[in-house]
Amino acid sequence: MSDDAQPGDELKGPDLVRKALAEAKAASKARGTSPRRTGSSRGRPRVVGDSLEPMRFGQAITRLVAEKGWEDTTTRADVLANWEKVVGAEIADHCRPVSLEDGELVLIAESTAWATQLRLLTKTLLKRVQDHAGPSIATKVTVRGPSQPDWRRGKLRVQGRGPRDTYG
Repeated sequence: MSDDAQPGDELKGPDLVRKALAEAKAASKARGTSPRRTGSSRGRPRVVGDSLEPMRFGQAITRLVAEKGWEDTTTRADVLANWEKVVGAEIADHCRPVSLEDGELVLIAESTAWATQLRLLTKTLLKRVQDHAGPSIATKVTVRGPSQPDWRRGKLRVQGRGPRDTYG
């Protein structure tokens, strides 16, 4: 209550709220319970999985990945994301991984010369990937050279009659 409020006056606005709060606190104290804090999470346990114990973020992510069965997916993504660490800076500068699905790692080389060189190094590349991620992640390496658009196939291709088509 404000200091200038008289006993016969009707309470309005903030004074009414203060009075209601004071009455609620007094009633709670009389029952032997403390008032509940709504604006803060202090005092309330955080539930993480089956445990009420707090957990570090990395542990929570690891646990989630294990529960959902995403270990292979995250391992494959790790190989693609950390390609330079896996194969070294020189090789990573001249090729990039495109996909790693069903045990097949597909690489795109920057030139045909590098594609040939990488084809000769497939066993070494496969060994490095397996050392980094495990033997079951990659079992085959496919190297492709730089690609140009292929106009021989597609929905905009016109079927011609061959060489006769251009000679009147």
